[in-house]
Amino acid sequence: MEKDSVEFEKYIRNIADFPVKGIQFKDITTLIKEGDVFASAVDFMYDPFRDKVVTKVVGIEARGFIFAAAMAYKLNVGIIPVRKPGKLPGDIIAEEYQLEYGKDSVEIHSDALQKEDKVLIVDDLLATGGTASATARLVSGTGAKIVGFSFLVELVELNGREKLPDKEIHSLIKFSV
Repeated sequence: MEKDSVEFEKYIRNIADFPVKGIQFKDITTLIKEGDVFASAVDFMYDPFRDKVVTKVVGIEARGFIFAAAMAYKLNVGIIPVRKPGKLPGDIIAEEYQLEYGKDSVEIHSDALQKEDKVLIVDDLLATGGTASATARLVSGTGAKIVGFSFLVELVELNGREKLPDKEIHSLIKFSV
C-alpha cells in the first residue's frame, strides 16, 4: 500500500471529553482493526528507521505496545515495555510527567537496557510530550542512546516535539487539536 493512497486520518475516530471533559481523544482502534491499514501504518512508522542501528524498541503503555511490538519484529530486536506504576515486577526506575489532563509516572526495569543499546521509542500518540520525555529520561538514565521516536499520531498544536529536542521524531498522522 502506498502512503499517498491511504488516508490514515480517516481511520482515527475522535471521542469528545474522554478521559476527561475537554479532551478530544484520538481512538486508534478503528485503524488497528483494519489489517491492511494497520500493516501499512507499521511499515511507514518503521521506514525512517530501517537503515538505522537499533538494538531495542521501547514501547510506551498501553497502545504504544501494539506498534512497538510490530516494529521490534520488523527490526529483529527485543522490545522493552515502559509501564505505569506497579505493573512491573522486580527492580524498577521511574519518572514522573505531566499529561494534558493531569500527572502520572512511568517505569522501566532497571536492567532492561545496557549502555551499548541503541533505542527506538515508540508510542501511538505524541501530545504534550510528557510521556515521551519521561520515557527518554528513563532510557538515558540507563546509559543507552536514543536513536529516535516513532509515533502513529501527533497533535501538532500541543508542541510535544519541544520536549524532545535534538531527537529524530517521525509521526505518521498529524492532527490539529
